[in-house]
Amino acid sequence: MKTRGNNSTRRAGVGACALVTVALVLSSFGGAMAQPGNDELKSEISKYTSNLPFAMTPIKLPEIPERVFNIISYGAVGDGATMNTVAFMKTIEACAEAGGGTVLVPPGLWLTGPIELKSNINFHVSRGAFILFSRNHADYPIVKSPTRGFVVASPVYGFNLKNVAITGKGLLDGSGITWRPVKKAKVTASMWKELTQSGGVVTDDGKIWWPSEEAANGGQYIRELKERKDKKKLTADDFLPARDFMRPILLLLSRCQNVLVDGITLQNSPAFAMYPDRCEDVVVRDVKVNNEYWAQNGDGIDIASSKNVLVYKCTVTAGDDGICMKSSRDKSGNAALKDIVIADCVVYHAHGGFVIGSNTDGGMENISVRNCDYVGTDIGLRFKSARGRGGLVKNIFVSNIYMKDIVNEAILFDTYYEEADRDTAVQPITDKTPIFDGFHLDSIFCDGARQAVHVAGLPEMPIRNVSLSNSVIRAEKGFVSDYASGFNLTNVRILPSKGDVFSLSNTGDFKIIKGYCPLNTTVYMSLQGRTTGGIIITGTDLAPAKQKIIYSSGVDKNAVTIE
Repeated sequence: MKTRGNNSTRRAGVGACALVTVALVLSSFGGAMAQPGNDELKSEISKYTSNLPFAMTPIKLPEIPERVFNIISYGAVGDGATMNTVAFMKTIEACAEAGGGTVLVPPGLWLTGPIELKSNINFHVSRGAFILFSRNHADYPIVKSPTRGFVVASPVYGFNLKNVAITGKGLLDGSGITWRPVKKAKVTASMWKELTQSGGVVTDDGKIWWPSEEAANGGQYIRELKERKDKKKLTADDFLPARDFMRPILLLLSRCQNVLVDGITLQNSPAFAMYPDRCEDVVVRDVKVNNEYWAQNGDGIDIASSKNVLVYKCTVTAGDDGICMKSSRDKSGNAALKDIVIADCVVYHAHGGFVIGSNTDGGMENISVRNCDYVGTDIGLRFKSARGRGGLVKNIFVSNIYMKDIVNEAILFDTYYEEADRDTAVQPITDKTPIFDGFHLDSIFCDGARQAVHVAGLPEMPIRNVSLSNSVIRAEKGFVSDYASGFNLTNVRILPSKGDVFSLSNTGDFKIIKGYCPLNTTVYMSLQGRTTGGIIITGTDLAPAKQKIIYSSGVDKNAVTIE
């Protein structure tokens, strides 16, 4: 497909046009812009979504009419100084009124306010195109989203759309530094000095810098707004005093169907970089996320309460979780997040490489993660939730994960997320009790972590039915569990540089098959907790250990069977 021969034709989108998937070869002022062809893209998607351990409905790609609308034809100027908000809006509206097509952003430095997408449009950001979103927060209106209530308009957003794509090799910069708070502990002394001298507000304890007083006070304002007694229906204007605090997501899609995000780079986001929320049939391909390591809440790719999603060949550096699954309940009673594939992705700095949670109350099932690399993340595989925000998470399949220099745990199950007081007293099971049940981890390799595996279940709801196989994890500390049940470890080598290989507390039905005891091991396994028992070790040579098993007070001496 090529751009039309003159401006008037491009504006009108004249003539009959076929519906095609958005994988096209575009020609623009910057030269050839290669995207994978229709057949190539469909073949890739089929490869990644076939032979899964669960059935997955074929993903529907967006179908976009074969018209092109160039933003230059609607007054856009790519000089980095001209505001192009109106030009983007006019181009998108013209494209939508014509029945859809491609909105072309050619090479240039395009300064703009928020861009609202429409159905049946491919928003194509060419290589060499740099969209720089305004640093003036007055350019961002408060809008009503279908899933998140009143929000600050995201730099790029779309609500209730069908057939929508964001493609190309260009960059989108969210000017996030003007929005985000910064924690002193996360930055160097020179950076902290530069920030505080630039203006803004530092909290009384000296630990957090906010870009403005409105941002610093916004949280309290919103709490008071929602608690007021006059029962007045809130409007967008009510939230304006807290706009600086209500940091927008860089790319927000809510309740959209048939979505493709391919090739773009998202950087410097005010909050999360990318957030498909309650979307269906979504493909995220070759997306790059570049957020500073100190970017507060600077998640990379978050998939929220969505279904039939493929994320592959993406590269993420994030200030928070790298690639994360979130789920909030809907009225159907079914799992809000379901049938997700993550493959061939790389995550550098992030709080977690692949993450589930913390909100899991909508339920999750059928997630496949494979062939991913995590380098220097705080945690490798991070599964987190807490009482009051939990739900059933099941049928999770993770394989061929390669990790290096993980700061904390290579694998973490944590159902006390953000709880300062980890209450280990049994509490009633509710519909928001976190349930992690049915995780299958295979071929997990890690060279360097503070701890190999940490499992923190609840006394009323242990982490249960987890298999780990064919894996090698080298870390300072070994495998620690508290309130776990139904773990099977087959051909797994846990290689701690110090301490016990396994430290199990309140753990039952725990099997080690063809395990490994490292040379010069002082204690292979220590046991604590009155509910610990049903531990079977088979096909494992424990001779290298000075002490095979240590039983703490209260543990049944028959808790372990060695075969």
